[in-house]
Amino acid sequence: MIKVAVGSKTPNLALPATGDKKWKLADVHGEQLVIYFYPRDMTSGCTLESQQFRDLYGEFRKAHTHVVGVSRDSVASHEKFKAKEGLPFDLLADENETLCKAFEVIKKKTLYGRKFMGVERSTFLIDADGVLRQEWRNVKVPGHAAEVLGAAQALAKETRELKIVDWAP
Repeated sequence: MIKVAVGSKTPNLALPATGDKKWKLADVHGEQLVIYFYPRDMTSGCTLESQQFRDLYGEFRKAHTHVVGVSRDSVASHEKFKAKEGLPFDLLADENETLCKAFEVIKKKTLYGRKFMGVERSTFLIDADGVLRQEWRNVKVPGHAAEVLGAAQALAKETRELKIVDWAP
């Protein structure tokens, strides 16, 4: 099984996505990518997190960064959630936990004394070459999307500066 670690290339796994398509990391090659994993569509914390990424999406795009959300919900559920919240980015359906397991976000959780395996709210920043550059695990929603945006902007600036240095005579 593929496991992703900071500093390593991310797998080019294909997953069903909103918009009736298969999504792969190569779809955004040459630009940065934020992947945020969340437990379930239409729940309060996941809705707030998605709204915050939605509200900052224009700033992410200015930083040459795409955003995708991932949960174990179906594409049909994602389509309803995306439409209801006006999300401008794709949601990926990881019903078989392929991407969740690669990023190791399936964790033992407890709710009302009941133990179960679920998605730990986590976010990953991948550079334009497909290398995982930063991760946030066990995320608390308030202010999180803004923090990720700051990291994406810093990485975009660093990348631009490196390219300028590389091409300097």
